[in-house]
Amino acid sequence: MKARIQNPALIVPGALEALQKLGASAATAGIPETTLHMVHLRASQINGCSVCVDIHSRELEHAGESSERIHTVAAWREAPYFSDAERAALALTEAATRLADRPDPVPDEVWDEAACHYSEPQLAALAVAIAAINAFNRLNATTRQITGEWVAQIVQRAAQPA
Repeated sequence: MKARIQNPALIVPGALEALQKLGASAATAGIPETTLHMVHLRASQINGCSVCVDIHSRELEHAGESSERIHTVAAWREAPYFSDAERAALALTEAATRLADRPDPVPDEVWDEAACHYSEPQLAALAVAIAAINAFNRLNATTRQITGEWVAQIVQRAAQPA
């Protein structure tokens, strides 16, 4: 396998930094870090982004999540490992990622369930996190970016204290 071009976020000046800032802004609302990683992983699974699936699976592993939880994010509805709040975040992620799949892309029941578990600033942060990961997924999938050894290096660097 070979990427079509280098990642566009690395080619367009300022794009990577802007995307990273957008994604990082979601972490300021008090949503558990592992929930955000699960949101990123689920959107990436839906979008077929191997780079992001690899990165966010490793982040969950590094955060101490069990293999059962990591491996069943794709089947969260049928797995007993997720809290109601995590399920609400994952449902919102799926709806907001699959906008064209139904006439009412994010039904009230999905939004209302998320609102039962998250404050307005947290809901806003979830929406930003979902939008940011979808942007990364679309860049990577469009240009067929390939996961590999460099992903492990990125995750290791990110996990080291500053």
